[in-house]
Amino acid sequence: MAEPLRLTVLTPAEALLDVEEVAWVQARLADGGGIGIYPGHAPLIAETVTAPLRYADASGQHALDLKAGILQVEPGGVTVFTSGPMQAAGDDGESEFEGLGDSEEETRFDRLAQTLLATIRAQPKEMQALGLNASDEGE
Repeated sequence: MAEPLRLTVLTPAEALLDVEEVAWVQARLADGGGIGIYPGHAPLIAETVTAPLRYADASGQHALDLKAGILQVEPGGVTVFTSGPMQAAGDDGESEFEGLGDSEEETRFDRLAQTLLATIRAQPKEMQALGLNASDEGE
């Protein structure tokens, strides 16, 4: 049996979540479908939409409402790069990240996403082994 997953949710400013011993993760993808990730899942990079990220650990099932981002699955772990949590209705509009306006958060997230994509493109043999093509931009 494969080892449990480690789930990490990162923003440009902080780690929102870092949980070990995760049994499964569910996310909504930009292509309109959902994905369930269990230990032993194949490596994957996908774009997510604004939606709850669900997961289960020893204490039960949990959900974290996140803005759109990038999901990366690697052996033993799932990492979600996002600009932050969704704001609940009735919030005062204040940012989760003190001192940063929305446009600054988005700029930092865009830089993070571009860095991740550049890293992926710099590893063409590994991506080809996964069935990905370095020319698959913007998907």
